[in-house]
Amino acid sequence: MASDREYFGERVAARYDDNSWSMYAPEVIGPTVETLTELAAGGRVLEFAIGTGRIAVPLAERGVPVVGIDSSEAMLARLREKPGGAAIEAVAGDMAKTRMDGEFALVYLVFNTIFNLTSQDGQVACFENAAAHLSRGGRFVIEARVPELQRLPLGQTVLPWRADPTGMSFYVYDTVTQRMDGQHFYMEDGALRPSPIELRYAWPSELDLMARIAGMRLEHRWGGWRREPFTGLSPSHVSVYVK
Repeated sequence: MASDREYFGERVAARYDDNSWSMYAPEVIGPTVETLTELAAGGRVLEFAIGTGRIAVPLAERGVPVVGIDSSEAMLARLREKPGGAAIEAVAGDMAKTRMDGEFALVYLVFNTIFNLTSQDGQVACFENAAAHLSRGGRFVIEARVPELQRLPLGQTVLPWRADPTGMSFYVYDTVTQRMDGQHFYMEDGALRPSPIELRYAWPSELDLMARIAGMRLEHRWGGWRREPFTGLSPSHVSVYVK
């Protein structure tokens, strides 16, 4: 099995922002940063899986004191190359284990990254690590997709996710282990280059139980960063847990 470090190594880091261009749109970044700023309420903020700083850099520009953890040195190198990125304290480590000094008002984990931890134990440990960083009354915020099993006919395991001039992606679901093998292909120099990743999906209710194990409770669940209602048809959720 490849590690997160291999998945997000130099080759992926070099084109990560370009391949994730839609996540950098102002209509995506703006509500995310606005909501996180409000939830932080002037306190220190910790981002798990800070990556290239898609959210941390604009947060810091708003005056929010933000630090981060990421498993990939290559992704952190891209963060430090960005204007303002070098001023953000960010360390290489495991978001389920690595500790940063001091207490935080907010810990957050966006863009489905909780699923990069490929075991239930690892995901529970991530919740526990978040809680250990939080001051009393602090919040842990997760953004994640709702597993798209309603789109799978009985017996089918492959779900196409993306097909455009830049490449294609699909997921292979294992409903017994809750594993998702992501297969991403990107056009580079006229050829399709593979970029696989392994994930473990979790339902919102399972994440709620992980929070309870870690000494937190669900405070809010929205259908997105604009705080729209979460419904049975919502493709993703933003969940706020309070310690």
